[in-house]
Amino acid sequence: MKKIIALVLALTLALSLAACGGSSDDKTIKVGATPAPHAEILEVVKKILADEGYDLQIVEFDDYVIPNTSLEEGELDANYFQHITYLNNFNEEHGTHLVSVAGIHYEPFGLYAGKCASLDALPDGAKIAVPNDGTNEARALLLLEQEGLIQLKDGVGLSATKSDIAENPHNYDIVETKAELITSTLQDVDVAVINGNYAIDAGLKVSEALAVEKADGAAAEAYVNVVAVKEGNENSPKIQALVKALQSEEVKTFIEDTYDGAVVPLF
Repeated sequence: MKKIIALVLALTLALSLAACGGSSDDKTIKVGATPAPHAEILEVVKKILADEGYDLQIVEFDDYVIPNTSLEEGELDANYFQHITYLNNFNEEHGTHLVSVAGIHYEPFGLYAGKCASLDALPDGAKIAVPNDGTNEARALLLLEQEGLIQLKDGVGLSATKSDIAENPHNYDIVETKAELITSTLQDVDVAVINGNYAIDAGLKVSEALAVEKADGAAAEAYVNVVAVKEGNENSPKIQALVKALQSEEVKTFIEDTYDGAVVPLF
């Protein structure tokens, strides 16, 4: 009889500990992010969530692939680093099952000076660096078209690639480069189109860019940066708490006061 009682007590203790562990997991939110501005914004969110009993753990990444594969594999609860168009394209290419739960901000793409200080001074054959991943390359090419440097084929829109350039009267050399490497090779090209987060990391100011995406265009909608989760986790209480904190007035004020137009809140 004593053995039976001991066994029951042991099982009760084990179940109690398991329940405590589950509760702890429910209060821990592991979010993948690129350093700037996403991880910086999440530091503000971390304080807000702490007041609600949540432990926000920020996992930083320097690329655009691992944060999504880690989320798909369950190593993260959410990620916050990418725009909706990239997320949709990633799902199609990799067979992942990631969904957006909220739009947070928009980062205007900028065209920055490398060896050449102005667009008017670009020589024939000038080297122009653009991101080499699908959606961001299209976005960069649309910015070059906006500035009259090239002309794309009609209707290519967000699917544009280098091969869709219909007119390039000055024979500009469009250099396809990994987005995270463009700032480090800026002095090797004449000008470069740079993602907002990598520009911030490199200390580049959107106010000093040679050209910027028009804020009243389709870019803000197509390139809103989102909080992503694995499909099925959208209504998790801790994910909803994360979204609420990210869309708070504290975060909006922080973004507007910190990034000088390089990051624009969309809530």
